[in-house]
Amino acid sequence: MHPFVNTAVKAARRAGSIIVRHLDRLDRIDIEKKGHNDYVSEVDHKAETEILAIIQQAYPDHAIVAEESGQQPGTRYEWIIDPLDGTTNFLHGYPQFAVSIAVREAGRITHGVIFDPLRNELFTASRGGGARLNDRRIRISHCQNLEYALLGTGFPFRDMLYLEPWLSSFREMLIQTSGIRRAGSAALDLAHLACGRFDGFWEFGLSIWDIAAGCLLIEEAGGLISGPSGSVDHLDSGHIVAGNPYLHPQILEIIRNHLPEDFH
Repeated sequence: MHPFVNTAVKAARRAGSIIVRHLDRLDRIDIEKKGHNDYVSEVDHKAETEILAIIQQAYPDHAIVAEESGQQPGTRYEWIIDPLDGTTNFLHGYPQFAVSIAVREAGRITHGVIFDPLRNELFTASRGGGARLNDRRIRISHCQNLEYALLGTGFPFRDMLYLEPWLSSFREMLIQTSGIRRAGSAALDLAHLACGRFDGFWEFGLSIWDIAAGCLLIEEAGGLISGPSGSVDHLDSGHIVAGNPYLHPQILEIIRNHLPEDFH
């Protein structure tokens, strides 16, 4: 593995250990509200502190974008960190959450790691080197027909401006597919798409730390990613449509039909 990936794996596993150790004391965890339906716990902070310590020890001059501590300037290499994606799930003991770490260089995500500490599933990818789950090469699904596809999605819980286009696209998608799942961790949803458990995914209003590592996993597994209009600004906009090469255009067509003209 690339040295950046080795460092990210070490950091993700250490953060995962912190997260799992706190599962039996959920009633004693301090929680803050960041925004509408958006929470942060002391576990998020502890996990992020551990990740930052490992990265900064290895690469003290690199830039950082972390969900809880914000942005720190540095060199051309930028680490994008979500210490606990699926905080609400974690706080309820619902077993769907992950650590996500990515590296961006000159505007492109070049390395990504997503770690599911409960299942001990480690997803890794480096640009041009493929995607792996626990060192086994993974590929996107081969489903060609939406009728047989299982899709993942997420509610636009942070910004209700996106609720109506999401609801209308969800309604049509529900009719045309074999099923839709909303598990509550975008990072894990994207990792599951990369390894073929989902056939497609869409969501509006995400943050870059939710999707940076997952987007690279999907690309390296042979999938396609874009914004809902087909643009490639999904990392900046937070609106994402992903799938295999057969289903991505079909999902895009449905979503485009439900977007208002002023959607951005």
